[in-house]
Amino acid sequence: MHIPDGFLDTKTWVVLDIISAGFLGGSIVKVKNYLDERKVPLMGVMAAFIFAAQMLNFPVGGGTSGHFMGGVLASILLGPWGGCLVMSSVLIVQCFLFQDGGLTVLGANIFNMGVLGSIVGYYIYLALSKIIKGRKGILTGAFIAAWCSIMLASGACALELALSGKVSLIVVLPAMLIVHAFIGAGEAVITVSALSFLLKIRADLLEQEVM
Repeated sequence: MHIPDGFLDTKTWVVLDIISAGFLGGSIVKVKNYLDERKVPLMGVMAAFIFAAQMLNFPVGGGTSGHFMGGVLASILLGPWGGCLVMSSVLIVQCFLFQDGGLTVLGANIFNMGVLGSIVGYYIYLALSKIIKGRKGILTGAFIAAWCSIMLASGACALELALSGKVSLIVVLPAMLIVHAFIGAGEAVITVSALSFLLKIRADLLEQEVM
């Protein structure tokens, strides 16, 4: 889902760079207001975990593969703004050190996986966890939100490619969503597995609600 350079036209990536820069600036301000000394080290741990986890691909079928994104998991533990910063830092390192995702389209990748994947994904989780109470609500909300985060990010990627004139939306949107529906299932399973483990040993890490 990392978009390389040359796949988006100038107007599209410039707009997304500006939007993502605004979200990053807002995230920095908001994180200062709610993250305490106990949670700050967790940001580094989560960034390292997501970076390593994204290196491991799992087969989807038809010769395609997917990897863990981690936006919802990071946001549940760090709040949506902390999750956005963690995802953005991972994407920036991947871009500059490993050429995984282009430099000009870095804002688009941050928007898709950081803003939609973390911030929007978090509020889907929050809404569901309030409807379904307790541990079941946490895990059900996380499962659905993690799957939705992948679908939102892949759908946005397809829309951006179509707006740039690279391919018809009628062609790229179904293709992206069908493949990523399976990748999203893997994302949901990994997210729920991690949260289930944390609920047993450090449930306090999930007790924070951030608006």
